[in-house]
Amino acid sequence: MEILSVLTGLGMIAVLVAFFVRARRGGGGIRQVMPGSPDAADPANYGFIREEELDIRLPGPDQDFLDALGNVQRSGRWQAASALLAGTPKEGELRWQRVQCFGGAAALELVRQPGAGAQWLKAWRLEAEKDPGGAQVHAELLVQQAWRASGGVGTTDHRIIVEEALEACRKAALLAPGDPVPFITELAIARALHYPEAEFDVLWAKVMDLAPDHMGAHLAALQYWCEKWHGSREQADAFAHAAAARAPRGSLLAALPLFAVHEHLPEVNFVSSFWQSEVVTRAVEGALYAVHQARPDDPMLAHVRHMLLAFLVNMERWAEAMEQVRFVDGYVGALPWSAGAEPAAAYAVYRALAVAGYEANGGSPATLPR
Repeated sequence: MEILSVLTGLGMIAVLVAFFVRARRGGGGIRQVMPGSPDAADPANYGFIREEELDIRLPGPDQDFLDALGNVQRSGRWQAASALLAGTPKEGELRWQRVQCFGGAAALELVRQPGAGAQWLKAWRLEAEKDPGGAQVHAELLVQQAWRASGGVGTTDHRIIVEEALEACRKAALLAPGDPVPFITELAIARALHYPEAEFDVLWAKVMDLAPDHMGAHLAALQYWCEKWHGSREQADAFAHAAAARAPRGSLLAALPLFAVHEHLPEVNFVSSFWQSEVVTRAVEGALYAVHQARPDDPMLAHVRHMLLAFLVNMERWAEAMEQVRFVDGYVGALPWSAGAEPAAAYAVYRALAVAGYEANGGSPATLPR
């Protein structure tokens, strides 16, 4: 599932594949390895999940969500999903994340079974029109479908679906006063429809009034500033650093500059010196600090760890990269993997790089903390 569907773009995977197969010069770094050779590093030796078993629907574990989703997909009935969202507080990140996950699961069903998938969501909207959870999931589904629209962004199909998504967001907001989720979903629409700054500022003020420290909302807003129009790096960086500077202790907002750097990766040349630059180093150190200060149960923690993994591999900081794998392995429903067509394959390449680099520098399954 493309969780955080408002976030797009990954420029690293092709670079990393090339990086993986070339020989490194000098003392440290990853050695060139061939499958089956004595030097080939096997992620399975660490107990990591096989690529075909990686869960693309979630960034990290959420058994209550998986139980509810399994129930609605088996039965075709929506009540388990509704009950889960009704019992998830509107404060914090978890409700927004679960809405995205349900919307993404429905989108995947419709891709795999056009016209026949996601019958549980159709029934939910028909039988419980005033259920705020169903309205929010429907709005999220439409946003995700808009990015898959025939012909892509800017086409007539895309515009029609985005307009429908906007109407759905506003209906959802009326059904759940005080809930930031519909407004956060609308942030993706603000980007797609090129809201003028004044209109965006009104929407952002609503979000900040309800959830001023919401990491997911800031990630969505970052996309607006990155897109405007197209790619205002200065505005995006200023937004990310301002949010990080005012982040309360324990907030993952301190990691926002890392996501800002990621958004501009296609603009840079992928030379080794870039990954050692002050801009990248500061962003990574800020994200590592945020991770170490965050609550272990913060729903956004996995998102930051996934992004850190990609950067740390590029920086050849193998032990720290393996630390991220240790925590997130099994789930790949997050950026940067979800930006591409094959999230599990993209993640598996980086994981293999992390393992190979770790072992080339003296690491082994015995030395990796459990």
